[in-house]
Amino acid sequence: MTVADLALPAVTPVESIDWAAIPSPAFVLDESRLRRNLSLIDHVQRESGAQIIVAFKGFSMWSAFPILREYGITGATASSLHEAMLASEEMKGEVHVYAPAYSAEEFPRILELADHLVFNSFSQWERFRPQVVAARAAGKTVHVGIRVNPEYAEVETDLYNPAGPFSRLGVTRREFREDLLGGVDGLHFHTLCEKDSDTLERTLEVIERNFGEFLPRMSWVNFGGGHLMTREGYDIPRLIRVVRAFREKWGVHVILEPGSAFGWQTGWLVSSVLDVVHNVKDAALLDVSVSAHMPDVLEMPYRPRILGAGDPPELDHHRETDQGTAGHPYLIGGTTCLAGDVMGEYVFGRALEVGDRVVFDDMIHYTMVKTTFFNGVKHPDIGILHLDGSYERVKSFSYEEFKAKLS
Repeated sequence: MTVADLALPAVTPVESIDWAAIPSPAFVLDESRLRRNLSLIDHVQRESGAQIIVAFKGFSMWSAFPILREYGITGATASSLHEAMLASEEMKGEVHVYAPAYSAEEFPRILELADHLVFNSFSQWERFRPQVVAARAAGKTVHVGIRVNPEYAEVETDLYNPAGPFSRLGVTRREFREDLLGGVDGLHFHTLCEKDSDTLERTLEVIERNFGEFLPRMSWVNFGGGHLMTREGYDIPRLIRVVRAFREKWGVHVILEPGSAFGWQTGWLVSSVLDVVHNVKDAALLDVSVSAHMPDVLEMPYRPRILGAGDPPELDHHRETDQGTAGHPYLIGGTTCLAGDVMGEYVFGRALEVGDRVVFDDMIHYTMVKTTFFNGVKHPDIGILHLDGSYERVKSFSYEEFKAKLS
């Protein structure tokens, strides 16, 4: 069974969307696609017995949180004080917190907010344990975990590999302190990045080999994120089987905290052509920025899809666009002064003109969370395309927000 085998809600056909009616630029979340993902996530949660929470580092569009709650999403994982505050204020469920290090100034407030609190090292746990003990004595319920590093990962991109050589994330078996486990009731690991459940299964074999002796003392294990269960072709039955087997073998509560799986293929970045210039090749300048609004394109790097456009001849030997006709090639660039603010070359079915919409696909997860105000260029709106076809602008950005970022 994969995504295609489940009876999931229908989604709005892309060809039925009136892109010209959506003010540009804008990140547009499609409610129908979000509900489709949530239906699948809810299925996995019910069948596996795991608790699935949303990782804010990948998806934190809080105007959509009421929809998440409809599908049994009972909490969120935060990587900072501000994300923990957002989880408390807007997600209105369990607050799970993990950060590579906590500061003395912020920790008391984090402890106040957190239901689950994971430490990256035993030195941090030693430093802040007295505050945790005092809070528990005063009636605060907080589950404490240690992040472990199994020194095993199948992540191809070094930038996103948390278990690579000399990683600062998590405690290796060599550095693990059994003598400091008093007050710790859980373990956490995160080694996946948009991986299938077979990778998780192999990872758990390493976790059991390296840390299995400590699992009987734990009440929960957090499998971290990177479980891209909403991607077409993901092996969902294996995920359910693997989680069930681990729960039953060790008698622990299992937590999954994906970010991409929630926002995967749920929306777009709508932009407009501002100008077309020519320097040997034609270049279309858009009202969005690659570096400011789509930084993963440069960091990962990867080549996003543009609706209605195809690859240039050197990338696509068919020399055809998605419509199957010979097209017009353009370099696609942003409006900042950064010379490298360029998406790449795409082929369109017709010549582009000022005002034409250019729509980037799959721009919700790990995109909005990374945007900046670089160059002060207009920041895209945030909107929701509802089930009835109506468009709601839920956020627009002002000069005051740009100004407030600095002083």
